[in-house]
Amino acid sequence: MPKSRIRKKADFTPPPAAKQSTTINLSNRSWVAPVMLALFLVGLAWIVVFYVTEGSLPIDAFGNWNIVVGFGFIAAGFGVSTQWK
Repeated sequence: MPKSRIRKKADFTPPPAAKQSTTINLSNRSWVAPVMLALFLVGLAWIVVFYVTEGSLPIDAFGNWNIVVGFGFIAAGFGVSTQWK
């Protein structure tokens, strides 16, 4: 059985990079994490209060729509989380 030839490849050397001064403009988004967590906690607290008080709180007139309001706060938290970098 003949031996297969072994191909020698040259090692990859990246091209020399020109030294350029690039500025990265990072906006200050320190508000995102606290707002996101606050919305998550408000939504969770809204739903827990609704279940613990058997529907009489937080807003009695909303009835079972209080669950939708709580999940709305949580969804808003996820919406704010898209701004996190």
